[in-house]
Amino acid sequence: MEGDFIKINNWLSPLSCLYGLGVGFRNMLFEMGILKSRAFSVPVISVGNITVGGTGKTPHVEHLVRLLKDEANVAVLSRGYKRKTSGFLVATKESTASDIGDEPFQMKKKFPDLTVAVDKKRARGIEKLISYPYDIDVVLLDDAFQHRYVKPGINILLVDYHRLIIYDRLLPAGRLREPLSGKNRADIVIVTKCPRNLTPMNFRVITKAMDLYPYQRLYFTTLKYDDRLYLLKDDGKSPNAKRSLNSLAQQHVLLLTGIASPRQMIEDLSPMTRELTPLSFSDHHEFTPADVKRINETFEAMPHPRCIVTTEKDAARISAVAGLSDDVCQHLYVLPVRIEFLLDKEDNFNQNIIGYVRKNSRNSILAKGKDDHNTKDSNNSRNRSRTISF
Repeated sequence: MEGDFIKINNWLSPLSCLYGLGVGFRNMLFEMGILKSRAFSVPVISVGNITVGGTGKTPHVEHLVRLLKDEANVAVLSRGYKRKTSGFLVATKESTASDIGDEPFQMKKKFPDLTVAVDKKRARGIEKLISYPYDIDVVLLDDAFQHRYVKPGINILLVDYHRLIIYDRLLPAGRLREPLSGKNRADIVIVTKCPRNLTPMNFRVITKAMDLYPYQRLYFTTLKYDDRLYLLKDDGKSPNAKRSLNSLAQQHVLLLTGIASPRQMIEDLSPMTRELTPLSFSDHHEFTPADVKRINETFEAMPHPRCIVTTEKDAARISAVAGLSDDVCQHLYVLPVRIEFLLDKEDNFNQNIIGYVRKNSRNSILAKGKDDHNTKDSNNSRNRSRTISF
């Protein structure tokens, strides 16, 4: 199978060269100033990748939300992938995943007071968010690393540990959406979904292979699972509306996912269960009647005791699916996921972000604290050749 995959990739290599020429020409137009990147008067932090498929953007954006929501009036701006609406739209408590996309829906549900907006034209979206009546202090751009019409103050590039960009190839032979040199635009690079048992040698090898510039900072994160799972379709009467992560040890678990890269989740949860059965669909998958039948039949064939575990992102779509059996609905649990920084680097990352926001905020309350950080950040800022100062 692996040999066939490599052979197919080799046949596609000429197409990758043509694709690379097109993307490279577009990037050159931005570098020459023919295509314009727009900066804004408020701190803008972009989180994204240069590969097809998920790298854990949503939990990383959520980390930034938790970090900044008590410091500033924060907004998350997303394209709203696969939504059924168009133009600029601000999410409300009545918004559905169909209205705004599954990831923005997940964030709005988790942070009801957070301003979540969608707009394919990010510059227009930011312009609206920082004006009346929103008056946002900080904009977090979800999946916007390649949206070069906006010039963020901090550009965060996420790289999946299991699909490192340094070993990948351009589309369609590989998964890269632009040449590897695109990583040079990042201020921060985060290797995501790392196993917890990485050795010091693993870190050194990846750090060297990433070949980053001195102005770029490299972090490693892993998935951290909440201790409590909750029933997706809770009618308020079920005595089993919540269960502990430890309770899965005696369960035959069907792991139902529609994410791009479930590998690390499968590896993490397998030892925590009696037996784990993965049922994986493509990223942002829209479940069909045939899929629902497959879910029902797969679960029905599993031995007792049994349950289904899915992600928050998938829950946004599954909650609207019709035809799931009563047995499935009574045993379908959602597992919240966060990120955890490895090598004790979380405080360092957090202070870099908070320092940037305070220094560049137009909000006088936020800017008040920036003098406390200037001394700490001054040594780093001398080494920076970009607009961002840490």
